[in-house]
Formats: sequence, C-alpha cells, structure tokens
Amino acid sequence: MREHVESSVELRGALLRLRRATGLPVVFGGLLHETRGLRIGELSGAVTPSLRGLAISAGSGLGGKCLALGRPCAVTDYPSARHITHEYDRPVSAEGLRSVIAVPVVVRRKVRGVLYGALRDALPVGERVFDAAVAAARDVEQALAVRDEVRELLDPPPSGPSWEEVRQAYGELRELAPKVTDPELRERLLAVCGRLETASGPPAPLPSVALTPRETDVLAAVASGATNATAAARLGLRPETVKGYLRSAMRKLGAHTRLEAVVAARRVGVLP
Repeated sequence: MREHVESSVELRGALLRLRRATGLPVVFGGLLHETRGLRIGELSGAVTPSLRGLAISAGSGLGGKCLALGRPCAVTDYPSARHITHEYDRPVSAEGLRSVIAVPVVVRRKVRGVLYGALRDALPVGERVFDAAVAAARDVEQALAVRDEVRELLDPPPSGPSWEEVRQAYGELRELAPKVTDPELRERLLAVCGRLETASGPPAPLPSVALTPRETDVLAAVASGATNATAAARLGLRPETVKGYLRSAMRKLGAHTRLEAVVAARRVGVLP
C-alpha cells in the first residue's frame, strides 16, 4: 500500500511538471498494478470526474494502444481518429478532449504505466510537448527503477541469486571477454552475456538500440557503480576513451546522465 502511494506521488509530480512545462490544459495517467490493471488515478486540469478511475485495457483506445505497443501514440482529433478503437469516447468527450498524446512508462522492458496530455482543440501536438511528455515518463521510470533496485537489495528472493548478483556477474563477464584470446571461448562468454541480458523475460516491442560491444562494456561497468577511472582500469582503456564510449552510449539511448543511461539500457534490454 505504501509503495502504491509513493508511486502515485511520483506520477502526480511528473504530471504537474509536464503541465507547467507545456501549458497543456489537461494531463492524467495511471500505473499498472497486479490486481487491478491500469486505471487513471492522477489528473490535473480535468473539469469532470469522467476519466478518474477509468480502467484501460491493452489495445483499447489511445492509452491501450500505447500500453500494447510500448511506445508513444497520439491523435489530433480523438473522436474521429481511425487508428484507435473507441471504447472510451464517452468519458473523453465528457471532458471535451480532442488532441491527445499517450506515453508509456517502461521499466526493464515492461510497460508499468501511461502518461497522457490533452488539448480541448483538434490541434497537432508539437515536438516540444512530445519531448516534455517523454521526459515526464522518464522521470517516473527512473523513480520506479530505483525503487525496484532498493526492494531487490532489501528483500532478495528466498532461493537463487538476486538480480544484483546477476548484474554483478554480467559486468565481470563483460570485463573478462575482451581479454580472452581464444576466439571460441570469447564468443561463448559473449553468448552467456546475451542470455543474461534477456533473463528478465521476453522483450517488449521497444525500439532497438545498437550499442557497440565496448559501449556495452562501459555501461556494464557504470551499472556496477564504477567511476570512469575504475572502468578504464578494469577494461584496459584510457579514462578519456571510457568517457567517449559513455557519451556515445548516452547519445544513442537519449540519456543525459550516467544513471539515465543505465536505466535506459535496462529498459531496452541492453543490460540485465
């Protein structure tokens, strides 16, 4: 219950920041819960109660499409949109919404919620608004990812290795592989790394990110808490080279910080 309340607070804060940054008249969203699926639980700017508590099914309406595909979706005129289903037309029309954007909250390749922004006019959502909505979703993603990490550290499974142990082993294997001179053994080590990357379950349909092996090595070291100097020593590289690989990986992942890069890499399945 406490975790649900904390998650709602983070979602509410992200929505309020989105509204302030963009001037969107209405923002709302909800997080997935095991027992009751996804319901709209947070709203700002709404003038009717029509959307509150609305249950969103995967594939239904704009939010359901976003939930199923794991990527942002938008319509310029909700009532007449051809590429979504229209189960939710009544509550959307009751609130007077026309142009709507839906952005998924994705943690470890699993959609955990959806954030919406809406206009009461049939106008295209600009790039600035789109970028702000994605950034708001990323804020929630990072908060949920950190909470997951803390929960795993404090409450490991009763048997078998924790995710933190799996990730530590993965990082050590990534460091070891480039030093192995036997090409067959090196390929086997990298194959094991590939199995660990997908160990958390089948990947969601998210955009792929093509990182080079060295970019992945550096991110794995950073994920273990290593500084650039430590990562350089482990990987046999110069600190400036590590910085270059890290900057390149961050650019590909659309990340602005080291933590964002690690979270984004796990989100798309590059790291376990």
